[in-house]
Amino acid sequence: MTLKTTLLASAALLALSTAARAEGELHLYIWSDSIAPELITKFEAETGTKVTVDGYNSNEDLLTKLQAGATGYDLVMPSQHFVRIMIDQGLLEDIDAASLAAFQQVDPKWRGQWWDETNDYSIPVAYGTAGYTVNRDQYKGAVDSWSVFFEPSAELQGKIALLSYPDEVVGAAQLYLGVPFCSENPDEMKKVLDLLMAQKPSVAAYTSDNIENRIGGGEVAAHFWWDGNSMKTRANDGANIEYAMPKEGLVGWIDSLAVPKGAANIDNAKAFIDFMSTPENATVQYNYYGHSSPVALDLAVAKYTPENAPELFPTVKVEFSRACSPAAQDLVTKVWTQLLQ
Repeated sequence: MTLKTTLLASAALLALSTAARAEGELHLYIWSDSIAPELITKFEAETGTKVTVDGYNSNEDLLTKLQAGATGYDLVMPSQHFVRIMIDQGLLEDIDAASLAAFQQVDPKWRGQWWDETNDYSIPVAYGTAGYTVNRDQYKGAVDSWSVFFEPSAELQGKIALLSYPDEVVGAAQLYLGVPFCSENPDEMKKVLDLLMAQKPSVAAYTSDNIENRIGGGEVAAHFWWDGNSMKTRANDGANIEYAMPKEGLVGWIDSLAVPKGAANIDNAKAFIDFMSTPENATVQYNYYGHSSPVALDLAVAKYTPENAPELFPTVKVEFSRACSPAAQDLVTKVWTQLLQ
């Protein structure tokens, strides 16, 4: 055997060895603590696949990671407007999602939506709202308007916390002011900035970490938060908190499973998407995650109902965040940068 032949053979064996290892792996990069650990264990046992899980706390973190390239991840969990951005930037694999068994479990109202019109790239896994939660030991007043949060009374001044990124916070301010999402009008976005700047002296923190302890323990009296997280802290931890239903509406989100461009384990990623979407497993996920499910559930064992989890069943309008034009997104970035200076 010639040296060249030997080298080629060695390279082929190495490639086969790497592929064999890859066939048994799945690397997830998802919202922190978003998938039931028992489902990870169950999937590993049923398939022999070794699953690793890393978490993030914002869509912006995920987008930055994918834009950098060569992440090593096989499955990610972006919200709807970031699915659209990632498709447009060529950051996701076309997995022909409509051909997956999971697609048949998806409620028709979530199919063919603007973030993935052709159902090629993503399968939804959870949806809900972003709003604000109050600690009823700290604040006794009404929670029927965003005015309570954005134009706080003396009872709330210095006791409010927001998220560390602008996405849903700016959307909520726009709902309150009647400014359309994705506005490209500098005058309209100046109104948003003015509102947030006026609120700023009352804000104790801009952070997306440790929210359940901060609001549940009464460190702050009001916190920008998500429906299911608020519900679980109230129901599971016994915190005296309430998720507001402001008359101006709530900011909606829907998270999906998608495969990053260049992922090594696409077949395993598809298998996991199908696995997560069976009624049995989707119900386990629903009961763990505490956010609404866009796929069919086993209602006989689903934990949450309008009676015990009103947070998940909004009584006000819900407006979903959209993928904005570069001009509109630049205005959002400018608002947030000036706010945090």
